[in-house]
Amino acid sequence: MIERKITGNLVNAYFICHRKVWLFAHEINPSLDNPYLEIGTLIGEQSYKREKKEIQAGNMKIDLIKKENGNIVVAEIKKSSKGEKAATMQLLFYLYQLRQKGIEANGELLIPKERKKISVELTEENEKELKKAFADIKEILKMETPPPLKKISFCKNCAYSEFCWA
Repeated sequence: MIERKITGNLVNAYFICHRKVWLFAHEINPSLDNPYLEIGTLIGEQSYKREKKEIQAGNMKIDLIKKENGNIVVAEIKKSSKGEKAATMQLLFYLYQLRQKGIEANGELLIPKERKKISVELTEENEKELKKAFADIKEILKMETPPPLKKISFCKNCAYSEFCWA
C-alpha cells in the first residue's frame, strides 16, 4: 500500500464524511465543473484580493496568510458556515503543522458571504482531537473499499454524490 500524507482537505473531509476521505485519498475526484466546487473557487479568488493567497507548503495548501500586529495569521476561506467544525479542524491542522516546524501562528476562519471572521486557536484539547482524527484517517486509508454509504445533510450538495447515490 502507498503511504499517503494527511492533508488539510482529508482532515476537513473526515469531519464531514469518512467515505469522502477514502475517495479523495484514493484520487477518485469529483467533476471539476461541479457548481458547488466552482462557487467555492470563485469565492476564494474574489475575496480578500489584497492579501497573499494560497500558499503551498508540503502537505498544506493554505488559503491566505498575512501578518497582523506582528503575528502570523493563517486563514481558511469557506463559502458557508455549514461545515464550520470541519473547516475549523482543517485550519487547526495547518496551525499544528506549522507549530511542528517551529512556527507559531493564529488562525481565522473566513466566510465572506456571511461576513464572518472566526478566530481559531490551537489548544491542547483540539490538538488531541486532531491526533485522534489522524489515527482514524490512517485506518480509513488502509481500507480496500470505501466506508459504507451513510446519508447525511452534506450529501445534497456534495461533489462526490455521484459516487454514492447515482
